[in-house]
Amino acid sequence: MSLLYNKIVVKVGSNVLTREDGMLNVTMMAHIVDQIVSLRKVGTQVILVSSGAVAAGRAEVELQRKLDPVSSRQLWSAVGQVKLINRYADLFHEHGITCAQVLTTKENFSDRLHYLNMRNCMTTLLENGVVPVVNENDTISVTELMFTDNDELSGLITSMMDMEALIILTNVDGVYTGSPDDPGSQLIPSIFQGESLDTDAISTKKSNFGRGGMLTKFKIASKLAGQGISVHIANGTKVNTLVNILNSKVKAVHTHFVPSLKKSSGVRKWLAHSDDFAKGEVTINDGARQVLLSDKAISLLLIGITSIVGFFKEGDIVRVKDINGELLGLGKASFSSDEALREMGGKKSKPFIHYDYLYLL
Repeated sequence: MSLLYNKIVVKVGSNVLTREDGMLNVTMMAHIVDQIVSLRKVGTQVILVSSGAVAAGRAEVELQRKLDPVSSRQLWSAVGQVKLINRYADLFHEHGITCAQVLTTKENFSDRLHYLNMRNCMTTLLENGVVPVVNENDTISVTELMFTDNDELSGLITSMMDMEALIILTNVDGVYTGSPDDPGSQLIPSIFQGESLDTDAISTKKSNFGRGGMLTKFKIASKLAGQGISVHIANGTKVNTLVNILNSKVKAVHTHFVPSLKKSSGVRKWLAHSDDFAKGEVTINDGARQVLLSDKAISLLLIGITSIVGFFKEGDIVRVKDINGELLGLGKASFSSDEALREMGGKKSKPFIHYDYLYLL
């Protein structure tokens, strides 16, 4: 089998892993594991981002009293994560493979040191032949610090680990021009960078057991493709979908986000997903905007900044906007907000954001 990629992240959604009655679909889990095992046998490294813990817990525990959404999610995920990872461990063990549970929160990605520690952990697991099974730690997450869903988490993991591709397995064939239930909707086989699409037509319907929807998947996939990473959205409930996507000799029915030829650095990949962690924002003048958006490698200088909002320290992430309020990018500040306010508009030689720590949308 000739494979397209050597390093991939596979994200499996709740609707793939959960039966209509809310119980885990063990047969489907086994089929996903079998496909991962077959890919590993030909040398492909795989990180599995798996939903299903909350759905598994919901099927196991009947609430004794009405709980708020956060508390009920914490309860179900705490119970369900045990069931989910134990099932994965048993299924991989049948093939002589060890898997490891990696639970994370959105906050872990906000700090560069935590980010690098997490990357080192998963690198070590892969180097030792262990399959990382990643999920959000819903037991300690609260609403404002939660990922949009595991699609967002899988995008962060793919970017962080410098993987070649992300395969998102859901319960539809890919991105359609409208609702998949509409007979007039058509599957979009390929989406290229810069291609104009009517995102309003993409279905915003959420899954039965997860928090995600196709619009979220579309946004995550577009961002990764812009960093030079392939993304495939496909129907994981069909037989051998994962293997068929990676097999260069098979034409699988799905949507492929074709990656940009320009690769992003590791720091810029981190910054690309850091909008929620920004501590403040700066507005720049038209001259600075034109220079930043040119083909030249340019840092952002204090002389180009016209206003500063928020309180931040040196090393914090800040948003960069133009005078019309349009978000241009994100960067790592070389000054605190107090220092930047004092020196704003001046000709200080040290850049406010060095080019190496600046991500432009």
